[in-house]
Amino acid sequence: MQGQTVSPSPADSGARHGLPHAWQAMRAIVARELMKFGRQYGRLVSALVRPLLWLAVFAAGFRNVFGVAIVEPYDTYIPYDVYIAPGLIGMVLLFNGMQSSLAMVYDREMGLMRLLLTAPLPRPWILLSKLTATAVLSLLQALAFVIVAWLIGTELPLLGPQTPHVLLAAVAGALMLGALGLLLSVHIKQLENFAGTMNFVIFPMYFMSTALYPLWKLEESGANWVYQIARFNPFTHAVEWLRFAMYGKDPGLSPWIVLGTLAVCFAAASWGYDPQRGFGALGKRPGGPA
Repeated sequence: MQGQTVSPSPADSGARHGLPHAWQAMRAIVARELMKFGRQYGRLVSALVRPLLWLAVFAAGFRNVFGVAIVEPYDTYIPYDVYIAPGLIGMVLLFNGMQSSLAMVYDREMGLMRLLLTAPLPRPWILLSKLTATAVLSLLQALAFVIVAWLIGTELPLLGPQTPHVLLAAVAGALMLGALGLLLSVHIKQLENFAGTMNFVIFPMYFMSTALYPLWKLEESGANWVYQIARFNPFTHAVEWLRFAMYGKDPGLSPWIVLGTLAVCFAAASWGYDPQRGFGALGKRPGGPA
């Protein structure tokens, strides 16, 4: 009627304010993770010590291992430390992605994750926010590793026309490994089970890949079953995408495999955290809250 003010419906209000609120929630989650990381000085040190030991010690013993053949993406002979550097960047991304799953399990045990998942936002968006925070932390740690590696004499072709491609490969790899950690957090019920689960994920993914040795070396040595696993290992393709991007070469199918793995892992994690399926069943386990 004339003279009356019609108040907007909740649906209209949600449509108007949903996106700003969603972005605000993502910023808050990312900021929380960054602030928490800023108070954990040992976490950055441990993230750098592991790959730097490989670079400074392991690479020193195999510095001339590539004197036999030159394969793509390299056009000339390279020392071993230059070869494994993309794999060590991948190691930083891999370990932080797995560390994020530990944080998810801890938050779930302490009740913080339960509170977060009750927020009036789509659950996939909340999980995407957690994944974004994980990727940001992974990339910051990878940047710190690259700087220290450069200081000790390992030069990587990161700056130039190929820089946007390198950044894209690094971001995609960080998101893929973070999504894998997110998926694992669905199935790790208690913190005590984390170490055993990680030993069956981190080490096989890392050692059965091209992070430390090229595929042709595996095939040439006769380790056919390791060669086949490395071919289909998503971590291999994350490392190879980054390696080829550094030299401005075509990475082939690697980007599609990385992005496909990212989509599958994130979709499976979102399904697993559905209260009617995965996460909701956690409260029904023995010893869980009623």
